[in-house]
Amino acid sequence: QLQLVESGGGFVRAGTSLNLSCAASGDTLSKYTVAWFRQGLGKEREIVGTNSWDGVRTWYPDSTAGRFTTVRDNAKNSVFLQMASVNAEDTAVYYCAADERVSPTVRHPWAYHSWGQGTQVTVSS
Repeated sequence: QLQLVESGGGFVRAGTSLNLSCAASGDTLSKYTVAWFRQGLGKEREIVGTNSWDGVRTWYPDSTAGRFTTVRDNAKNSVFLQMASVNAEDTAVYYCAADERVSPTVRHPWAYHSWGQGTQVTVSS
């Protein structure tokens, strides 16, 4: 059974960069599409980027396109979220999620069946 653990969250200043990690165990992450989601206080969970099983295809919503990048390292059984030019609206708990049966264009949280526990990112202005 796939298990995911996020790390790398913390307090950062607006305009700077932050990298989050999602480490997998229990199965080979290269079989899975991986997505990053976030949930701000009082807000719905929203997708911030996806990465196909082979790392070739990625997708981002307008809110993160051009600023966030998902990078896969299958040798490390990990996926990373590189966040640039962060702003206060990026403050949220960030989750990685994975599923074997979805394409990287799928953006609904319910489609992903393996989830990490989340890591808090707080951006100060």
